[in-house]
Amino acid sequence: MTAHATEPAARSGGALSVPPAASVVTGIGVTAPNGLGTEAWWAAVLRGESGIGPVTRFDAGQYPAKLAGEIRDFAPERHVPSRLLPQTDHMTRLALTAADEALADAGVDLAALPDYTAGVVTAASAGGFEFGQRELEALWSKGGQYVSAYQSFAWFYAVNTGQISIRNGLRGPSGVLVTEQAGGLDAVAQARRQIRKGVRLLVTGGVDSSLCPWGWVAHLAGGELTEVADPARAYLPFSEAASGHVAGEGGALLVLEAADAAEARGARTYGTVAGYAATFDPARGSDGAPRLRAAAEQALDEAGLTPADVDVVFADAAGRRDADRAEAGAVAGIFGEYGVPVTAPKTMTGRLAAGGAALDLAAALLTLRDQVIPPTAHVTAPAGDCPIDLVTEARRPADGVRAALVLARGRGGFNSAMVVRTVG
Repeated sequence: MTAHATEPAARSGGALSVPPAASVVTGIGVTAPNGLGTEAWWAAVLRGESGIGPVTRFDAGQYPAKLAGEIRDFAPERHVPSRLLPQTDHMTRLALTAADEALADAGVDLAALPDYTAGVVTAASAGGFEFGQRELEALWSKGGQYVSAYQSFAWFYAVNTGQISIRNGLRGPSGVLVTEQAGGLDAVAQARRQIRKGVRLLVTGGVDSSLCPWGWVAHLAGGELTEVADPARAYLPFSEAASGHVAGEGGALLVLEAADAAEARGARTYGTVAGYAATFDPARGSDGAPRLRAAAEQALDEAGLTPADVDVVFADAAGRRDADRAEAGAVAGIFGEYGVPVTAPKTMTGRLAAGGAALDLAAALLTLRDQVIPPTAHVTAPAGDCPIDLVTEARRPADGVRAALVLARGRGGFNSAMVVRTVG
């Protein structure tokens, strides 16, 4: 995946103009460990309130990692029709809830749209684990029919997007991308391509969950979970004490519309998706360097922006010393050492797989709306070999926030970068 046709940007009276072919975000829906619903989550983020704690979904006492970002206040019967409860699992219910909020927030009359002009493009990564676990439990305890792991995941991803489509009558293009933590950005980019082809509206982003015994074993096998038991000291990206990350669940779904269509119906917009690029790292053991920086530079180039135009970077924030050094080096290489505010609000939720970058994108859009940069929790200062201006308390830049860069890296070498900017 590479950057696509440039959408030139121009500053006018302190704002950035939006070309007619642009895609704008008109709705946001969030399910997160520190807040269910966009405004509840955003208020918690600005307070620096974490949703990370001991695993309660299952007995994690036998495992070395015992913390997770769980959504503890979610009662599915309040958010999902009773007829859908037997047909869905936890992740799909979270996704349906986020989609409902995003569409309500956008205020769009779906029935008024022409047929096949609204669709769904989402990202998923590990959510099929819970469905697969249920299949295995049925096999072992009830003699249920066996379904292979591959079949379970493929079917589950299709059902997750399909349920959103069917529930809301979205009969246009649909799809699911699987690029782990980078997936949330990649899904939005795919939705933007559909907008450029003439589709009017896409529900897009990512919601993920794999907090079940089978999923937990997979997390542990990756070797990247922290074993620190103190929630305030467990996930510390860019810190000398970084020891890995905490897994979490949730994410964000967005309503993406063609700018001219949104303007015609008088929609309120959070911002425009101005630039995107994706790269792939070389194989481990090769001489090639990581390519996160290249993704960021290409995204800026497509947006028609220079590094000086960017007011904040939302970091991938792996929480491992080597990966943090690499990301800090990429940011410093583009913006200069300590040259741009950098934040990682995912320190309050954990890394959410496909939901993580989508949630960061929602945070970037709300940063544009409220003109405040959210903090990185628990980290007091970056390590000396991570020369970045890490935001550790909510900050209101004197010059305002007009453009934000969101970075994401997925397991296996995926890198994605997206630029969002104000509309005006």
